Amino acid sequence: MPDIKHFDPDAALATVVRLFWRQGVASTGIQDVVTATGLNRSSLYATFGGKQQLYLAALRRYVEQWSQPAFRNLAEDGRGLPAIAEFFGGLIAVRCAGQYARWGCMVANAHAGAENADPDVRALLDRHHQQLRDAMHAALTGAEAQGQLAPDTDPGAAADVLALLAYGVNLRSRAGADAQALEATVATALDALGARAAA
Repeated sequence: MPDIKHFDPDAALATVVRLFWRQGVASTGIQDVVTATGLNRSSLYATFGGKQQLYLAALRRYVEQWSQPAFRNLAEDGRGLPAIAEFFGGLIAVRCAGQYARWGCMVANAHAGAENADPDVRALLDRHHQQLRDAMHAALTGAEAQGQLAPDTDPGAAADVLALLAYGVNLRSRAGADAQALEATVATALDALGARAAA
């Protein structure tokens, strides 16, 4: 007879995403996963594989549910610099208040952890970075077309800077940085690109 799963793999994976996101890979053992999901080890291994495979599945799910919708919204917004300001405002709000405050970003946490030595994790992180950078570039290209950027601003170079700033917001918020301080830093960066003239 075929093996019948008596649990919802999607619901279990959602729980695992939150666990790895909050605690990190190094601090999370299989027993933590068993306790959080209520599943036994054999069910976890049969469905997801070992801890590394489970982590990779969770990281993919995080990117699909959290990162990619935000990137898509930014790239398609069309308002230029105000869209970028709104992106960062939303990022800081999620990172500094509410249910996920001080958890940082699961992707940024992976960049800072030993898990990025795994080739599959590294490939996912690289794709994520490219998608973030491309979304910033699309918004900046729109800003340039609308005359919002300061003269001689290179949208490509600015996209690289803003992508790195997003990682910085994620890491500093996890370390307890104040939302107002992060907002001030972002405002300074956008002002340098010509945001004040576009406001």
